[in-house]
Amino acid sequence: MKIKRQKQARSSLNTYKHIFGFHEPYLILADGTFCQAALKAKIQIKDHLTKYLNTAIRCCTTRCVLAELDLLGDAMYGAKMIAQRFQLRACSHRATPVPAAECLKSLFEDKNSGRYFIATQDMALTKLARTIPGVPVLYVFQSHIVLDKPSKATEKHINHISKEKSVTSKVEKKSIKELKKDANIIHGERTVKPGRKRKAKGPNPLSCKKKKTGDKVKAG
Repeated sequence: MKIKRQKQARSSLNTYKHIFGFHEPYLILADGTFCQAALKAKIQIKDHLTKYLNTAIRCCTTRCVLAELDLLGDAMYGAKMIAQRFQLRACSHRATPVPAAECLKSLFEDKNSGRYFIATQDMALTKLARTIPGVPVLYVFQSHIVLDKPSKATEKHINHISKEKSVTSKVEKKSIKELKKDANIIHGERTVKPGRKRKAKGPNPLSCKKKKTGDKVKAG
């Protein structure tokens, strides 16, 4: 089962890499709910994800997430300690923090230009992420972190790109064929139009003239 999960995750990872431009180190944008679930499951997030995805990752969060965890007090103290070790990503709420879900949403809703993996147990946030192509979601299940399979929105986007490539390929083939025609090229060889055959001419009258013989020897 573990090997199957890893294969599925790496297959999804390749999709995000080749279609949506994700690259190493992959940015894992986590909220407090994810950190809390990992703590309860005794999961070392960075080590676990590095092995699971077999690639380099960077765990991130925002000031809004930390502010929310601070407000929640002792119940989320452990999650806060975990999140504080993550790299802080800039958000537009520095002056006035907003709820964590709203903050994370602002970082991925515009075509996920930051190429984030959203790590959360928040179902409302997960549901929203699934409506936007190219937003991978991670969550804790039992004692594992799971990369959610590509959403319908992501699959639809991939199919659209595939169709566009297919149409482009057909147009390119047609254009190449027409260019070859114009250049009189068929199967990679240049065809030469046959020239007009010259009519055979008769012999040159001058060449048929008898050669002059030398003077006759006079009789003695």
